[in-house]
Amino acid sequence: MCGIVGYIGNAQAYPILINGLKRLEYRGYDSAGVAMLEDHQIKVVKQVGKISALEQALDPEEMRGTLGIAHTRWATHGEPTQTNAHPHTDCQGNIVLVHNGIIENYQALRQMLEEKGHQFRTETDTEIIAHLIEELHQNGTSFEEAFRGALLQVEGTYGIAVITLHEPDKLYAARKGSPLVVGIGNGEYFLASDAAAIIAHTRDVFYLEDGEIAIISREGFVTKTIENEIIDKKIERITFDLERIEKAGYPHFMLKEIYEQPRTVADCMRGRLLKDEGVTRLGGLTPILHNVMRARKIFITACGTSYHAGLIGEYMIEEYCRVPVEVEYASEFRYRDPIIQDDNLVIVISQSGETADTLAALREAKRKGATVMGIVNVVGSTIARETHGGVYIHAGPEIGVASTKAFTSQVTALALLTVMLARAKTMSAEEGRQIVHELEQLPDKVARALESDTIVKQIAEEFKDNRNFLYLGRGYNYPVALEGALKLKEISYIHAEGYPAAEMKHGPIALIDDDMPVVFIATRDSTYDKIVSNIQEVKARRGKVIAVVSEGDHELDSLVDYTIPVPSTVNFLQPIITIIPLQLLAYHIAVLRGCDVDQPRNLAKSVTVE
Repeated sequence: MCGIVGYIGNAQAYPILINGLKRLEYRGYDSAGVAMLEDHQIKVVKQVGKISALEQALDPEEMRGTLGIAHTRWATHGEPTQTNAHPHTDCQGNIVLVHNGIIENYQALRQMLEEKGHQFRTETDTEIIAHLIEELHQNGTSFEEAFRGALLQVEGTYGIAVITLHEPDKLYAARKGSPLVVGIGNGEYFLASDAAAIIAHTRDVFYLEDGEIAIISREGFVTKTIENEIIDKKIERITFDLERIEKAGYPHFMLKEIYEQPRTVADCMRGRLLKDEGVTRLGGLTPILHNVMRARKIFITACGTSYHAGLIGEYMIEEYCRVPVEVEYASEFRYRDPIIQDDNLVIVISQSGETADTLAALREAKRKGATVMGIVNVVGSTIARETHGGVYIHAGPEIGVASTKAFTSQVTALALLTVMLARAKTMSAEEGRQIVHELEQLPDKVARALESDTIVKQIAEEFKDNRNFLYLGRGYNYPVALEGALKLKEISYIHAEGYPAAEMKHGPIALIDDDMPVVFIATRDSTYDKIVSNIQEVKARRGKVIAVVSEGDHELDSLVDYTIPVPSTVNFLQPIITIIPLQLLAYHIAVLRGCDVDQPRNLAKSVTVE
């Protein structure tokens, strides 16, 4: 979502801030701004649109200074205008801040501050924080006390960076629900909402936890709780390479990440397959292994693409482990007061590990006494730290807003969990060895599925101007239909819906005509004959059919308009392969329509507000 970058040191801050913002463009934003402090003056420049527009709006020679903050905004309160863009200031322009998150009680605070004479320039919730600090500071408290006091009054989520003429040699930061990382250099410090923004300058970092603040000068830093208790922070080392967040010759991050999937699937399994025993090993679950094994019911909660991975996980675990599983949108989970017992396992899935709704579901599950495990990509993320145990998917940085490689790695991680549980329950060693063998073959089969790119491009050329798509699948491939439809609507802005194939007759069939492309996932499995019948129903109504089929299966060649062959594997692993051509289809259609593939409109990579 929104991005924060800050710098204090001896180098010129502006290029560091701008380049840091560019590293965060993938998160989704609609405006950007920068504030510099130099010679007891603060200069603020803001602009609607891309960071390139911000660069054109200012003169780098005028933005000199060794202390500054910058921001990319994804609008929540107030339209995406130059006025509403961050940074925001107090009445006198002495306090300047940037903010990720939402202040839920901002209206009451704004009314109180207006009654005290404060004048607001924007429609944002963020601006009230600057005025609140100003109000407390002008009443005689120190700036630090005013900063902490303001945070004690706001309700909601925030990642905040503040500079002020009252203390022109310090950078203030605070976190509650929205991530912040501090990078440590030689006489200089970097602040960001994502380590990707500062990795070019340092690999030594520490992460602020909820309810913590950092006061940073060129000489060092102090970390405290909002209540003023000193905290010692553990310095961590960032291990991923800068090259992992570059395009490496691909035209878009999304295409690069689609093509990385043979490697990322392999990385998710690396060191976790015990071939001779026919079992999997997940070291991150060791502290909670007993509770995982004895769970009488499993909840899986997630949002968006991660929710679709969770649906596949439900099918896997129930089929092989015979444990009831319930999958829920994290955004609904905590509000419906779910019945959770202390012998239940709650699995939360999130690429970023910072998804606000999923984090709220996690905390609700812990409050009710469940064992909570996470499946996340970002090491050190909030969900990774707050769960009792978990599994990193090791997909590496995912820059494209539309998730691709994280999805296949999440499903892979759920498959590893399924095998581990099943072998401890009813699965024989021989069946376990067969499945482990299939898992080992997955990266090669994903690579073969990518060879469908040529025919997918042809299909994209024919259907790029259609306004609607329907995606249909059964069994394990029903969630694939949902995910394929989501990818298309996310990046091409074409309306697309996914359904269980049999449900087509209960409404969607009314939409079928010669202008409706229908994508079937029709690989050879136990539902194949039923899928063929559903295809015939669509063709009888002149629908255009695109079928993802098993390699070597030519039964549908004369029935459908296009076939996309993919390798076969055991049913519960098939989604990792069948999703590949659907990702490519969405990508190529979006490119042909001239859409911004990596930064689709209105979307954000890490949704850190509810």
